[in-house]
Amino acid sequence: MTFIMLILASYRLTHLIVFDKITEFIRRPFVKKVKIETNEGTTIKEVPTSMFGYLLKCYWCAGVWSAILLGGGYLLFPKVTLVIILIFSIAGGQSIIETFVGVNIKKVDYYSELHKKDRNKT
Repeated sequence: MTFIMLILASYRLTHLIVFDKITEFIRRPFVKKVKIETNEGTTIKEVPTSMFGYLLKCYWCAGVWSAILLGGGYLLFPKVTLVIILIFSIAGGQSIIETFVGVNIKKVDYYSELHKKDRNKT
């Protein structure tokens, strides 16, 4: 059970570091915004300006470091770290469920619109 909790906690911590708005202030000094021209138009992308910036924007890299932090913390200070792991693992499980539900709601809406278009054609 602890292993599953560590996986979920590492997932949530990684997502917090790489994607969430609340930690944007940590990433901001290490990235720059670049305009990219595509066939669909202009998009703005954040590009790392240093290796540390790459670490903060790379899901795989941040995942390794969050696993080291949480796993090492659990091995060295199990009682204290278990509380943090518990909180992050609950949040990680919840975010996975929320993503699954959100994707399926979008699928239902998409297929509902297709069904309406098909019905209107006939």
